[in-house]
Amino acid sequence: MFVAWHDLRFARGRFVLIGSVVALITLLVGFLAGLTGGLASQNVSAVLDLPGDRLVLQQPSTGQPSFGDSTIGQRAVDGWQAAPGVDDVVPVGIVQGRATAPGAGSGAAASGAAVGVALVGLPTGARSTPVTDLAPGRDDQVGLSSGAAADLGVQVGDRITVTGTDYRVAVVGGDAWYSHTPVLAMTPEAWAAADRRLGGDGAPTVLAVSGSPDWDAVAASTGTSAASPLGSLTALETFRSEIGSLGLMIVMLFGVSALVVGAFFTVWTMQRAGDVAVLKALGASTGSLVRDALGQALVVLVLGIGVGMLAVVGLGALAGGALPFLLSPVTTVVPAAAMAVLGLAGAAVALRTVTSADPLTALGSNR
Repeated sequence: MFVAWHDLRFARGRFVLIGSVVALITLLVGFLAGLTGGLASQNVSAVLDLPGDRLVLQQPSTGQPSFGDSTIGQRAVDGWQAAPGVDDVVPVGIVQGRATAPGAGSGAAASGAAVGVALVGLPTGARSTPVTDLAPGRDDQVGLSSGAAADLGVQVGDRITVTGTDYRVAVVGGDAWYSHTPVLAMTPEAWAAADRRLGGDGAPTVLAVSGSPDWDAVAASTGTSAASPLGSLTALETFRSEIGSLGLMIVMLFGVSALVVGAFFTVWTMQRAGDVAVLKALGASTGSLVRDALGQALVVLVLGIGVGMLAVVGLGALAGGALPFLLSPVTTVVPAAAMAVLGLAGAAVALRTVTSADPLTALGSNR
């Protein structure tokens, strides 16, 4: 690493420039990853928190199951409840609606304006999750996620109006979101009535099934489909389009980062071709030259990525109150590791032209 450390000490401007570019790309990738994670959480957190090993949706005659179109009839509910190996079946209704809290608090609905919410019908007594903990005990009560309570400007004991009917807030819980709208939980009976007022038939949207039955056989006999909570996310149209677009942007940024870092190190390699040629002429092995160059690249990448990630964490913490931003190892450590690997790959590709060259030719013996 003698030549590498010498370059780092005496060509600071060059490597500050490279490190700054790496830091900026890391900031872009990390911030976009955090934003993607936050948007995904506000899209699917209620689905992931449903209390079942598999989520059962209606299987249409053509196409894929969809939460927006799924309606589980009583025959399908009975079929799953009677299937061998099934321990528990929790019918859950989900429909988009609006709620108002005239004159309450200082939230978005303080003036009587309607707030979009996800009406979720949940029975009491299901396995405890952030969503099921919102389930009220009476038909004239509702449970609100923290987002719904904040938007409506209400607290426990206040009254709100949903689809023309008044309810009392019995529970205010944690964060729970469905398709970017906060969750408002109701009893199954109250939800069915609200669904009919909105034009539906009051039938459950999804079954949260626990146990170990023959999933495919029971699904085929009941005209439904069964998937894990994570696998069922593709049945949310907004999730598919949103994650597909943002994921493509992240992948493209990773590709750009590899190309940019590779281009920088290609220019650097060409500039130090004479030094490499002298070392090869003196007997330095190709492996030692590669380790020297990649070690130098790793130092630059670690410093640049570290600065970029510190900026991501700082900006993410500041933006968390205004944007749906998620800070987690998936949105910080994973992008940083991917940036390091791609940067080293770009640097390694850039070394090939020099490390494979004849030292006499590289020193200019043909002139």
